[in-house]
Amino acid sequence: MADYLGKDIPKLGFGLMRLPKKPDAPREIDIEQTKAMVDAFIAAGGKYFDTAFVYDEGRSEEAAKAALVDRYERGSYYLATKLCAWAGCDTEKNAKQEFYTSLERTGAGYFDFYLLHALQADTYKKYDEYGIWDFVKEQKAKGLIRHWGFSFHASPELLDEILTSHPDAEFVQLQINYADWNAPTVKSRECWEVARRHNKPVVIMEPVKGGILAAPPQNVSDILRGAAPDMSEASWAIRFAASLDGVITVLSGMSDIGQMNDNLSYMKDFKPLDQKELAVVKQAQEELSKIDSIPCTGCHYCTAGCPKQIPIPEIFSAMNLELIYGNHKKARENYAYAVDEAGKADDCINCGQCEMACPQQIPIRSHLKKIAEAMK
Repeated sequence: MADYLGKDIPKLGFGLMRLPKKPDAPREIDIEQTKAMVDAFIAAGGKYFDTAFVYDEGRSEEAAKAALVDRYERGSYYLATKLCAWAGCDTEKNAKQEFYTSLERTGAGYFDFYLLHALQADTYKKYDEYGIWDFVKEQKAKGLIRHWGFSFHASPELLDEILTSHPDAEFVQLQINYADWNAPTVKSRECWEVARRHNKPVVIMEPVKGGILAAPPQNVSDILRGAAPDMSEASWAIRFAASLDGVITVLSGMSDIGQMNDNLSYMKDFKPLDQKELAVVKQAQEELSKIDSIPCTGCHYCTAGCPKQIPIPEIFSAMNLELIYGNHKKARENYAYAVDEAGKADDCINCGQCEMACPQQIPIRSHLKKIAEAMK
């Protein structure tokens, strides 16, 4: 099964989580630019597209229909989407309805890869409670799903437990990047090792850690550019992930045609990192480990149920401008812009909803308190 799943899928996958937005309507996806990105991706041999029921409140799946499904022969690409049983679902019926809604939104007819979305310590039991494991297998038996698995954001111990309980899962999607490889919270390496012990192929998400590794601190950039002046910082991160054993594809959440062209420049004819290049990545890892930044990837899972409408990822992004780059002025400007028509850091009522949803296990409330003080 592992060989079959990976044998004809290129190592670069197109993640549809951070699609370009219209300048005059920042909540609306720029469909025309998305079409151009899809065209470039497919022309270079790309096949794997990844979206989810919750991405952009459904707009990502709708964009997949407009830019991909309505324009290309169905058998020429692979489409993956996800069912999130813990965000906004209060009944089994509502959870299962996500599958049918995704079919309608995408118009795809079936899904090549279907995932139980973001299994975490505080959420994974919802999939048992609602009978979702059996539900996806029923849809596969009907031909509406080709392969099923799950995306995962928790400890290697829990991953081992889930794969032991559900050995028929066909693949697993993991957050893997060189910054998180040995991180004490994400534990990318250990989770990858668990998946391989269970002989499960891996789809990789967050290879550039929400963009941080595409624009790392100057000292890290100097290491990478010094080793390969003509290669982007993002190329090191994506090639690191794609070089691992058992990888089906590496999802890059590209936001404009420039990012697409850069990724295709080194992934169209992918070559794994050699030992010399791995030594360079190790240097970059060591430098990154010295920086006390907030490890937010901007997934926005935390904001869906925030009673104060606090734009947590944008606030963390602003604070990281100071923590990572030492740019206090720009940090304050971006913070002010983020909270202009939304909740501020000091509006937090300490309910904890955000921390239950956070895939990175970030102590969000603690950071918001510190940021509120820093931004006064």
